Amino acid sequence: MSSFSLNVGMKLPWPIGDVSRQQIQMGNVKIMACVSDGQSQSSFLSRSQTYALLKQQMDVAAKSEDYKEAARLRDSLKIFEDQEPVLRLQRLVKEAIAQERFEDAARYRNELKDIAPHSLLKCSSEATTLGIRVQVRSVYIEGRSQPSKGLYFFAYRIRITNNSDRPVQLLRRHWIITDANGKTENVWGIGVIGEQPVVLPNTAFEYSSACPLGTPSGRMEGDFEMKHIDRVGSRTFNVSIAPFSLSKVEDGSDTFSNGS
Repeated sequence: MSSFSLNVGMKLPWPIGDVSRQQIQMGNVKIMACVSDGQSQSSFLSRSQTYALLKQQMDVAAKSEDYKEAARLRDSLKIFEDQEPVLRLQRLVKEAIAQERFEDAARYRNELKDIAPHSLLKCSSEATTLGIRVQVRSVYIEGRSQPSKGLYFFAYRIRITNNSDRPVQLLRRHWIITDANGKTENVWGIGVIGEQPVVLPNTAFEYSSACPLGTPSGRMEGDFEMKHIDRVGSRTFNVSIAPFSLSKVEDGSDTFSNGS
């Protein structure tokens, strides 16, 4: 199974609703990796693009051993972060942990929770239940969003890996979707992308779908109802989908890990 990666500037035609991996081809919808809640949405979007570009340029400079340029870009990133409360606090948390100043890290984390609770979640998550591993990665799709009308469109991709020694079938899905105002919606459905896939041992199944939201950030979590199909009368069980953010600034976790 090849890894799944989403990067700033990548373009994919992800329509509203479920789409299978076979349907994903290069197209004209611009997507941006995850980000925290913002003030003016158009200006925040521009700043998030600038921030992502600076990080990308710094990585390129470092890899090409242009350390003088990399240092300049690092300093520019720090100035940029100092002007954005969420980015500044995220940096301070990381620095405090690296320096083992855990009391400071806790204080910065509490401040982050107050001003942008969803920023504490990553745009990716993974969880394993009875050997069934579920990995998720979300992205913000600018081309299908209409901030002036209160519509923010997010796509997400899921990989289900069966690390057990028994075949399973996905029967139903359940999502808990929470927006930035704390409004929660429960969504139930039969299977995914119009099917109830069977996942054999040591294989994986991937699909993509989307979620419109009324706020510029939020979160999703849920579970899949599955059953083992190698024995008649097997009882169903729930496989957890760990919480992940629906948000608008890159968090660096844009690739599924291939580890078991």
